[in-house]
Amino acid sequence: MVVSINALRAHSTTAQNHRLSGGFDTCASRILNHRNYMTLQELKSKIIEKLSKTSPSPKLDAEVLLSHCLGFSKTELLLKRDYEVPADKEAWLRDATNRRATGLPIAYLTGHKEFYGYDFIVSPDVLIPKPDTEILVERAVDVILSMMDARGENLLTVCDMCTGSGCIAIAVAKTLLEDERVPADQLPKFTLADISEPALDIARRNAAALLSNHGSLVMSRFNFVRTNLFDAISEAIKYDVILSNPPYIPHTMVDELLRDGRSEPRLALDGDITLTGDRACADDGQPADDGLEIIRNLIPQAQTHLAPRGTVLMETGEYNAEAAAALAAAAGFNTEIHRDLEGQLRVVEMF
Repeated sequence: MVVSINALRAHSTTAQNHRLSGGFDTCASRILNHRNYMTLQELKSKIIEKLSKTSPSPKLDAEVLLSHCLGFSKTELLLKRDYEVPADKEAWLRDATNRRATGLPIAYLTGHKEFYGYDFIVSPDVLIPKPDTEILVERAVDVILSMMDARGENLLTVCDMCTGSGCIAIAVAKTLLEDERVPADQLPKFTLADISEPALDIARRNAAALLSNHGSLVMSRFNFVRTNLFDAISEAIKYDVILSNPPYIPHTMVDELLRDGRSEPRLALDGDITLTGDRACADDGQPADDGLEIIRNLIPQAQTHLAPRGTVLMETGEYNAEAAAALAAAAGFNTEIHRDLEGQLRVVEMF
């Protein structure tokens, strides 16, 4: 290929402008370098440059996107710095980077999120699993193991209300199955419940992906129910353990979270929505803004569906955990609040 000096200068200027604006190199700059593709390291630098203006973790974001797109481990990303990225992969990375720059979470771009050591499928139909919630799984496993020791061979029943991606119940089940004290035929029966059918579809996919290798017996222990809290579940059905990560964020805080492009479903965040979907009102008639409306409805319903000597474990915010515990105490529960890994009040235990 013959390229004139003027053309080279024009290409050089264009490429420099793209670099200054944080864009990706075009084919023009590659002509100068006698290459058809950008290297992994070049792409990584471009992604970091693009995201440094909007993301709190541009380097980590770049590594996650590259690893997901190319199928490389973290070690391979270091060892294959000169790997030439195919055009179709570069196009996906360019689009993903631009979407990430708007605030869209990385997990929605990759469709996956690690939680409690397991890889979960996620989509904008579900809340992205957070490390804060792992204390709920940890405490649930301890409670269930204690109950199994005390009750012998009678199968326990567990309900994960507001299940979303199913990460809580499935992580609990996986952890129990990995414990040599829990044979598969003694795994509790799990009910995963949510108001959102698209969320339940994600939960079903996660159960199939993470539990099907344990056999049909384990899969048969899982039931999925679409319901607005316990409305569609008969009062005759009782659970030994009720787990829940309900919407608990105050309405105005949700407005702020969604304004930055977080894009998680408001239905899974806003705790100030009534059972009919309206904004709740406080005692003074003003719009509620404490994140507790759904919890106010959940606590008495959970009490109705709790078996004797049962336990409820419910995630809350550090800003309303004590108020949620007070609501539970007023309903007749004994309560204990557990802190998450950051030392924040996170899980209200009711028994």
